[in-house]
Amino acid sequence: MADDKKLSTGYHQGSVDVVMSVEQVNREAAKLGEGVTREKIAALANNKPFVEIEGLSAGYGKMEILHDFNLQVGRGQSLCLIGPNGAGKSTILHSIYGLTNIFDGRIRIGEGDNKKDITKLGANQTLKQAGIAYILQDKSVFPDMTVEENLWMGGYLLNDPDEAKKRAERVFAKYDRLAVRRKHAAKVLSGGERRLLEISRALVMEPEVLLVDEPSIGLEPRFIDLVFDILTDLQKTEGKTIIMVEQNAKRGLEFADIGYVLVSGEIALAAPGDELLKNPDVGRLFLGG
Repeated sequence: MADDKKLSTGYHQGSVDVVMSVEQVNREAAKLGEGVTREKIAALANNKPFVEIEGLSAGYGKMEILHDFNLQVGRGQSLCLIGPNGAGKSTILHSIYGLTNIFDGRIRIGEGDNKKDITKLGANQTLKQAGIAYILQDKSVFPDMTVEENLWMGGYLLNDPDEAKKRAERVFAKYDRLAVRRKHAAKVLSGGERRLLEISRALVMEPEVLLVDEPSIGLEPRFIDLVFDILTDLQKTEGKTIIMVEQNAKRGLEFADIGYVLVSGEIALAAPGDELLKNPDVGRLFLGG
């Protein structure tokens, strides 16, 4: 319980002059807004959603974490989810990827007549059939396998192992930092290189949507810059749609086109990322100032 009483503003990214408990952050965050309309959510996605969640109630076992939750992200857009611990941020990623119990609502991907309902798909189906990849938090690489073997594992759902190897070569061509270490065991990589490998492994299946869970966690500042540069390139150059959970709220909102502030499984605020950065209440609670 000691940790619950020592949560500083900005998730330890800014000033530690103000110390708030998790309960205090939740109470203050709940006052930020009186809910966000579906019209506002649609407008942030330019009324052309590529990933869409409607009226979703979801959780684990019989516990409901998300309540009548809505989300829209356009093709090639990025969305950053911020909020206090336990707000349901990772549960959103898990729900899109087929890792939660869905009690109500639906999740769809696509545009126009090509929309596909993925609400009931499991994780493997979500990756293979819907083109959605989930990039886990740190320590998801296979440490005793080489960098090359880790990339091959990214294509485990492909019918032809040789195709996985061909796609891995395309990744090596893009990221020379990995190519020069292809025969090295993954455990000898730096923290930033491991994160690059985790992202690259997801790219072997050539997904259209990336679900990214805490990309900066545990990294030194120079590697945080590297990771966000990579994600920016994937969005801007390759047109990937990115939905991210990030405790480093400042970096996440600087990166993202759209930001949602979550509280207790619901959206308290939704706005362009740069607009949330300027919001004094968001700054006080999540940005350390």
